[in-house]
Amino acid sequence: MKGLIFSIEEFALYDGPGIRVNVFFKGCPLRCRWCHNPEGLSPEKQIVRSPNGCIGCGACRDVCESPESCVLCRKCIITCPRGLIRVCGEEWDSEALAKHILKFSPILSNGGVTFSGGEVLMQADFLSELLDRTASLHRAIETSGFGSTEAFERVLSKTDLVYFDLKVMDGEKHKLYTGVDNAVILKHAKMLMHSGVPYVFRVPFIKDVNTDEENLQRLKAFLSEAPTPPTVEFLLYNKMAGAKYPLAGMAYTEHFEQPDEADIERAKRILRAFNISFRK
Repeated sequence: MKGLIFSIEEFALYDGPGIRVNVFFKGCPLRCRWCHNPEGLSPEKQIVRSPNGCIGCGACRDVCESPESCVLCRKCIITCPRGLIRVCGEEWDSEALAKHILKFSPILSNGGVTFSGGEVLMQADFLSELLDRTASLHRAIETSGFGSTEAFERVLSKTDLVYFDLKVMDGEKHKLYTGVDNAVILKHAKMLMHSGVPYVFRVPFIKDVNTDEENLQRLKAFLSEAPTPPTVEFLLYNKMAGAKYPLAGMAYTEHFEQPDEADIERAKRILRAFNISFRK
């Protein structure tokens, strides 16, 4: 089976134990307004252009066959004198990708592979094959939890560690900031809590989005349903979230802020019963 990947990060250290290979799946059903990987949103291959170093020669426009809607003719890539244009998204066969990952096995004895995105559940069949083919390694996934329950259960049964996002607890507010309701996400989070599979909940912590008392109290109530106190990582809003949007021909117009010390102390107070940490 084939799947679409937009990045493979070797010798990664932050998304699971030990040294890892991180594989980023292309395509995401959410549209989080703070997303810092816009090139991972579309489930299709796309042209990306680096604005740094462009001399404005217009050669790419002159050869473009379809300026209103890219058809991936790739003529602009060949024509650019600075080599600033490329295709984002590479099709991989699951067997070939697994072999590529496994060649790093000698240095991954205390680490493994992490499948991230985009959203991995959008390519659940491809992911399932990869998990089978890399079973000799420690396998982790990063997911928003948004997808079919059948896909989530199947992937969960083959995974050694799950990083699961809990963005906003209120359904309407979640839809406002991500484009989707969180009912199925919370359903899958509850399944995860009772699955026996090791997991970490991750909260993208953004001032005035989910730093308020009400959201944190609702998060506390939800986490209290777990058989044992879960681990929660608060990921502080990335001020550079908009940096890559010009590459994908997109504009970033949001004006979010990082949480302040009062927000962090509020989270520590409300969630003191859980193993929490804060990461930039």
